[in-house]
Amino acid sequence: MAPKFTNKEIAHQAGLSLATVDRVLHGRDHVRAMTRERVHAAAQELERQHAASGLGEKRVTIDIVMQAPDRFSSAVRAAFEAELPLMRPATFRARFHLAEVMEERAIIALLRAIARRGTQGIVLKVPATPGIEACLADLAARKIPVVTYVTDVAAPLRLAYVGMQNTRAGATAAYLVSRMAPPRPSRVLITLSSLVFEGEDARRTGFATYLARNAPHLAMTTVSEGFGVNRTTGALIQQVLEDYPDIGCVYSIGGGNRAILEAFAAAGRMIDVFAAHDLDRTNNELLKSGQVSFVIHHSFRQDARRVSLHFSKHYRLIAQDTEIEDTEISIACPVALT
Repeated sequence: MAPKFTNKEIAHQAGLSLATVDRVLHGRDHVRAMTRERVHAAAQELERQHAASGLGEKRVTIDIVMQAPDRFSSAVRAAFEAELPLMRPATFRARFHLAEVMEERAIIALLRAIARRGTQGIVLKVPATPGIEACLADLAARKIPVVTYVTDVAAPLRLAYVGMQNTRAGATAAYLVSRMAPPRPSRVLITLSSLVFEGEDARRTGFATYLARNAPHLAMTTVSEGFGVNRTTGALIQQVLEDYPDIGCVYSIGGGNRAILEAFAAAGRMIDVFAAHDLDRTNNELLKSGQVSFVIHHSFRQDARRVSLHFSKHYRLIAQDTEIEDTEISIACPVALT
């Protein structure tokens, strides 16, 4: 099986022990069918990656750990799978660990398991809680490089951050909302998936600071802890609409946009301006139908390249003076999709 790769490489890709892979490859008993399928799938994935990325000798295996709604994480995964085979001079492999909601202890256990198994880098989108940051300090002591994605942690705990400058993104959204909203006094509903995501809170801060200075007629109310999941987000929105009859605009940082729209419709309320983040499948559809006014977004594929470049610099696979550009903030509106 897969003569190009050693048992250790297959074990690394599958996330299994070397002894387990050896039992599978030699057809020994006492191995679950699911485990056998996992080993075969890992070998096939190695073959696919090898064929896609040429005959590069240097290989870098990274683990992508992400807590986000599936509509977001699936788009990010597709971007990484499209870009990593194109990277040079190393061959990059990615193992994905994606979940819509994870408790802090589960994230910490996962990061420790990845460290024990061995990895050459971790891409991380998780809350910046004290427990997780303590775990990242342990990873840093073990010389495991971490690149944070979209949401950040304390700078000493990671190699680099990749994603939009979140405070600037929030201010950009505020500028557009203030220009598009009717001039009468009203309220903007700001929705976060959770306050523990540092990047989301930075967007909220940038948005609120701009409005306070430049559009004081627009009051603000923040709702969080829906984690971008439609069911939980919808329940939160229903309650806040009962409490604030003057809400006229929405700045959705954390997602769950269909649930937000449904809650407004159920309450018989109109939305003057709806600003959202990320051009995932759902937001593309909502833009085309005119239900979302504009979307602040960035290229997931370009960010996948930036992540790879940071790891390549870390391992001195490319020149140390290579400049890695910041993520550009882009705006999508309905007319651009027609």
